[in-house]
Amino acid sequence: MTRLMTLVVGLLMLYGCSTAPRTDNEKAGLRDEVTASLSQMGRMDTSLQNFLDNAHGYAVFPSVGKGGIIIGGAWGQGEVYQGKILVGYSELTQATIGFQLGGQSYAQVIVFQTPEALAAFKSGNYTFSANASAVALKSGAAAAAEYQNGVAIFTMPNGGAMFEASVGGQKFSYLPK
Repeated sequence: MTRLMTLVVGLLMLYGCSTAPRTDNEKAGLRDEVTASLSQMGRMDTSLQNFLDNAHGYAVFPSVGKGGIIIGGAWGQGEVYQGKILVGYSELTQATIGFQLGGQSYAQVIVFQTPEALAAFKSGNYTFSANASAVALKSGAAAAAEYQNGVAIFTMPNGGAMFEASVGGQKFSYLPK
């Protein structure tokens, strides 16, 4: 089973072109998507901005595409901020196995409480195991959120439907700006 998940992650990495957008137009497009996602998330939960303002940094993945039939995967590109300053780009890959059927898109924000948590993410081989939990954004969710090991994760569905009872993990790469 581990080899199968490794194969899925490898295929996803091939699908994902690169950690950073290649052209200025692609960078501008990603920036627009990040801005729009943060704005929409802020409308869903007005306490999110305060959470971000008090963090050391955060990574925003405005559109993570996820799909699967028994074996699944996800991929997305994002921007990484230290305070409010763009410091780099990140790529998210995910592999899962178990009962799953469908496809969906979601936005994800990973918030880093401390300089050490952000530095660990920027090391370039950061992973979340299957037991990492994310908070679905709704009014007041960020105000009640707590960091786990210096990290908090927020998600917002963009569209699609997926039925899932699976295990897997997310892996992140990082490229400085």
